[in-house]
Amino acid sequence: MDAFQDHYPDAVAHCFGCGRLNAHGHQIKTVWNGDETVTRFTPEPYHTAIPGFVYGGLVASLIDCHSTATAAAAMYRQDGRGLDTLPPFRFVTGSLHVDYLKPTPIDGALEIRGRAVEIKGRKVVVETELRAGGVVTARGTVVAVQMPADFGAAPPAPHR
Repeated sequence: MDAFQDHYPDAVAHCFGCGRLNAHGHQIKTVWNGDETVTRFTPEPYHTAIPGFVYGGLVASLIDCHSTATAAAAMYRQDGRGLDTLPPFRFVTGSLHVDYLKPTPIDGALEIRGRAVEIKGRKVVVETELRAGGVVTARGTVVAVQMPADFGAAPPAPHR
């Protein structure tokens, strides 16, 4: 199954967390699993906060990008459209709230699961959990806002 991010148009596929065209980013891949979405991500040693545990900013960025991808996929599903149909649904973060429940171990894959709990016009509210070894270590709520059609019209600046 193709990941949602595999269908993002090139003009908006540079996000640090989810952009397939950002060689330095996380390049997360999100798919449907029933009514939930799932992403798996394995942290690297440079994602360390203190030895043995993941930096909280990584946790927030994984929840953020997983949630905006979930918002887009939920809009496609609600409209009965395929992920590769135009015009594309793309979302930016209007609000991000993360509750850190316990330290997230760095050794092993993390699983991020989300669910769209509200779709209202151009806004989608997504609730997401991040798990390490099957244990929920963080929960997040994202208010995702649909981007205007011309938002990603300009190509990104070259990286130096």
